[in-house]
Amino acid sequence: MAVASGRETWVGRSVPRFEDEALLRGEGRFMDDLEPVSHAWHAAIVRSQLAHARVAVDPSAARELEGVAGVVTGEDVARLSRPFPAAIDSPAPHYAAAVGTARYVGEPLAVVVARDRYLAEDAAELVAVEYEPLDPVVDPLAAEPIHERRFHYGDVDDAMARATLVVRSTFRVPRWTGLPVECYGVVCNWDEGSGRLTAWANFQGPFTLHGVAAAALGLRGDRLRLLTPPDSGGSFGVKAAVLGYVVLIGLASRALGVPVRWTEDRLEHLVGSSASTGRVTELEAGFAPDGELLALRYDALEDVGAYVRAPEPATLYRMHGSLGGAYRVRNVAARNRLVLTNTLPSGLNRGFGGPQLYFGLERTMAIAARRLGLDPAELARRNLVRADEMPYRTPSGALYDSGDYEACLDRALEASGYHELCASAERARADGRLVGVGLACVVEPSISNMGYITLAQTAVERAGTLPKSGNAEGASVAVDPLGGITVRLGTTPQGQGHRTVAAQVVADELGCTPEEVSVLSELDTATTPWTVASGNYSSRFSGVGVGAVQAAARKVREKADAIREHLGMPEASLRRVAGTAHWSPESLPDGMEPGLSAIAFHATPNLDPPDAEDRVASSGAHGLIVDVCAVEVDRRTGAVTVTDYVSVHDAGTLLHPALAEGQVLGGFAHGLGSALYERHAYDEDGNPTSASLVDYVTPTAPDVAALRVEHLESPSPFTALGAKGLGEGTTMSVPVAIANAVADALGRDDVELPLTPPRVWDLLQEAR
Repeated sequence: MAVASGRETWVGRSVPRFEDEALLRGEGRFMDDLEPVSHAWHAAIVRSQLAHARVAVDPSAARELEGVAGVVTGEDVARLSRPFPAAIDSPAPHYAAAVGTARYVGEPLAVVVARDRYLAEDAAELVAVEYEPLDPVVDPLAAEPIHERRFHYGDVDDAMARATLVVRSTFRVPRWTGLPVECYGVVCNWDEGSGRLTAWANFQGPFTLHGVAAAALGLRGDRLRLLTPPDSGGSFGVKAAVLGYVVLIGLASRALGVPVRWTEDRLEHLVGSSASTGRVTELEAGFAPDGELLALRYDALEDVGAYVRAPEPATLYRMHGSLGGAYRVRNVAARNRLVLTNTLPSGLNRGFGGPQLYFGLERTMAIAARRLGLDPAELARRNLVRADEMPYRTPSGALYDSGDYEACLDRALEASGYHELCASAERARADGRLVGVGLACVVEPSISNMGYITLAQTAVERAGTLPKSGNAEGASVAVDPLGGITVRLGTTPQGQGHRTVAAQVVADELGCTPEEVSVLSELDTATTPWTVASGNYSSRFSGVGVGAVQAAARKVREKADAIREHLGMPEASLRRVAGTAHWSPESLPDGMEPGLSAIAFHATPNLDPPDAEDRVASSGAHGLIVDVCAVEVDRRTGAVTVTDYVSVHDAGTLLHPALAEGQVLGGFAHGLGSALYERHAYDEDGNPTSASLVDYVTPTAPDVAALRVEHLESPSPFTALGAKGLGEGTTMSVPVAIANAVADALGRDDVELPLTPPRVWDLLQEAR
């Protein structure tokens, strides 16, 4: 237990999670457990069977079925709502259901509402859909870009001309998803008298999307009341997209005059929820003879699926400040293009933007090391940002807050026995085995700047709009007359343990134990302190979420101390102080409000809007990860086995080491999935070929390799407790570390994700 100011503190300890007892008892309250409205009707969604087609929907037979309240079609949606706002213009306006033209298999065409789900599903089968097929576009390289921006920092052309080695490669990162255990769930109740929609959904944020949904519904923000459940069965980004279904089910409730509930099934989720973007990157890197990285030139083509769905193009710009990764390169250029394809629209997915960026960058570093005759670790060492340069401003605007990157590298090399690992791999290859070692050094950003997405606009365009910047969170702390402490969060946890850590923070501020603190994690936009940045994404809780909790608790503590001083009772208990504040307001200092509670908002500094040169601090904190991976490839089958994996993290102050370990392990499993198993795949007609868990393969527990994790702690000077996010980093680092190891084992550069046995086997046959 840490000690501060002469007393023991709770932050930094791995106390038992408050969330676990109810979950282990089967008493968690997830979306489908809630009955917030009595006698709610059930919805079933009719979805497009073609990837691109004009559609005519005839719901008459379904409407005649006894027990059916009605059917809402795309035409109704167009009449009752507006397209979802987006950050960039798009030729395809996006409604909650297809209006005239369906643009991907699984797109909603109509929603049927009936007394129970069985009847709703039966009625949905009676909805007649006439299709006029149109040519689909599935390959992003065949699509016409709808957005393009170019960026230049330093003098890339001059640096490339001075380079003695220029590495040029094309990298493809396929689309994949988070696949939470719990799918989407929505309950909506329209109140005609007040013109207000109340919606319950397992939404995760960002709450910028609350405004997007309200705009689509044609409502003021206060007329869309959104509530989240106490528990959520994972999200990993994809539940941000549930807001589209809040609009669809909300329109059904409004049109039919009944409360409506809808629970997504797994097949719907795989074709109709959300997936990462796909990216094709042409990357050019110039190196000096000694291995110094002189310049980088990116040409990124981003596939966002059928529509530009908010918050896209977030994935394309989220990592903009970190285009140079962990390296000191000062000359960077980028061309960003975005295309639409007739596939599932994209959205947030764990690490969003990071896996796409680092796959190209870290593969390039590995290729360059081989061509320069250097060990990859040595090439990384020669280019890593130095500890004495912190805080370090990158050419594109990120402010790396703290860290000793070389020390992280050394720790990873030592923990993995790197040099012996490489020597052992060489001996194995000499014996005919396919063994390889891979390295990845990645910067993990957290606490996204809400203004980074405006890089999709030019500086002139931005000048004519309201500036967007920062990342703020709200929280409240209240002490009742008997001294009970209640905290309300706006961070919508999806299983990370926010309640536990919030209780630790409040306990340290108020001098109690975490068990004396009740934390409410369900968010209600009508009563919970929140901002447009609220929610659970970009690993922001440990930085800005905790900061809001600490600030609110500190306000309460300062008021309590003032009451103690006024009463001449410096040792009075919190219960005694609270009793006075509630029961005897006349005893309080002059001008002090009765009661003992506080609301606070906290924002991370240095997150300014993009400047006139398109530089932006796209995140508020930056950790570092250095991964070392060893693999063996089976010559007969192409199967890749991860034989050893070490991951070293510097995520600043660890608020709860066990929870931090869990986040790293979870990110590792996701990264392993994208490296070896997972991909949203479509045939040439746009039909999904991974539309069930038979075809969309994910790693199971026995498939997840043993992971050894170590931590360094370089506290961030920019967050309240020095913590940085660490929930996404291994999702960014693992795919490319494994790819580097497989490339080393095979002795070739053209490896693509996912490295499934058939794909690797084909590479082996080509080599023969």
